[in-house]
Amino acid sequence: MSRLVAISAGAATLLATFALAGGAWAAEPLARLTPSEIDGLAKGGATAGTSGVSGIRTTVLYGDPIKAGPYTIALQVPPNTRIAAHGHRDDRTAVVVAGVWRFGYGRKAEEALVKILPPGSFYSEPAGVEHFAMTGPEGASVYISGFGPTSTDYVEAADAPKP
Repeated sequence: MSRLVAISAGAATLLATFALAGGAWAAEPLARLTPSEIDGLAKGGATAGTSGVSGIRTTVLYGDPIKAGPYTIALQVPPNTRIAAHGHRDDRTAVVVAGVWRFGYGRKAEEALVKILPPGSFYSEPAGVEHFAMTGPEGASVYISGFGPTSTDYVEAADAPKP
């Protein structure tokens, strides 16, 4: 029952993100996607709103992260991936869909600051707040919602992935 409550709370928060966007919701097409339909959508690498780390696959589920308005992206992060400390210009919320996501807040990616987030977990990425993430041997899938346009700004320029 607690997993169902966690997933329901995450879904409610994602809906609240769109509700806060006001009239922007009506401007976008309606979206109802099954997991198999999501699997069939185009996957990209480093796109707006992502860390830009090699190997991470990104799918835009709703909206457009580089335009004004609500958006949701799906990240599929391979095993043993580390994302250095960075922030975004927009407030974002996220739900872990599969795997195990190791997420922390701070200006440096330190394992001591990580909280282990299994499927159904929810977290926030407030605008301008530095955070980092990593995966272990299982990788992770995460849905992130925000209100664009978004950006990814690394704490240390040397940590930013090279194109």
